[in-house]
Amino acid sequence: MNKIITFLLLAVMVQSCGNKKAIDKKGFQVNEIEENEEGEKVVGLPIDSLKLETQPKGVLMTKNANHRLVPIYKVNYDKKANLPFIGSNSFHSSYDENEHDDNNWNSNYMPGFSALSGYNLVNVSHYNYAEKIQHEFFNKPVLIKTLYYPAFSKDTLNGQTVQRQYYMVSLYDEDTNKDGFINLKDLRRLYLFDVNGIFQKELVPKAYSAMSSDYDSDNDMMFVSSKLDKNQNGQIEIGEPTHIFWIDLKNPMNSGVQYKN
Repeated sequence: MNKIITFLLLAVMVQSCGNKKAIDKKGFQVNEIEENEEGEKVVGLPIDSLKLETQPKGVLMTKNANHRLVPIYKVNYDKKANLPFIGSNSFHSSYDENEHDDNNWNSNYMPGFSALSGYNLVNVSHYNYAEKIQHEFFNKPVLIKTLYYPAFSKDTLNGQTVQRQYYMVSLYDEDTNKDGFINLKDLRRLYLFDVNGIFQKELVPKAYSAMSSDYDSDNDMMFVSSKLDKNQNGQIEIGEPTHIFWIDLKNPMNSGVQYKN
């Protein structure tokens, strides 16, 4: 019996590994890829009409009852079975050991913010019930790393209710390393959108790639560690400098540089 169980476990592991290999990496092609006479890949002209097959996945409840979001995913195909599938909505959580009645984030990533990610999440649709208007954050597909949106829960910070009126999106929207694809090898941006999903500003300059973030609950600020693309080759390398940017979450239009060497 033990041998049979072991065999079954090994079979499941092998099948799981095979399925992973059959799934494409995150991202999508934006330029034609050709081969020269030596068989080397050459990045050609941009694809004129970049129209990915997409599909929505659920509805996100925001704090404002008039505003609802729909995540939009790229439809992917398993290479072996050629069956379509889309990513799942995944939510980042943060558990603060010091949570109490005056400081309750309801396990959200930051107080007042839910954070969503998913495999090949390429756009977000915003709907305003008061005006009956649908609007997409981006006019073409992008590769979204994390969407920060106003949490539906009743979060408090230092005894005060926290209600955000904007969105932040961490994403890849340009083939910065010129390999013909938008994927995780490109520079990662961080953008600010207003409550209606309209672009407002870059929270990290385009010469950088956002890497990680920290939250300061005393000042309600977000710190973003970012790598400078010093040699301007559109990709991040180990030896390139790390700078830190601050964002005032009470008013995200107010932002700046915390550390630069």
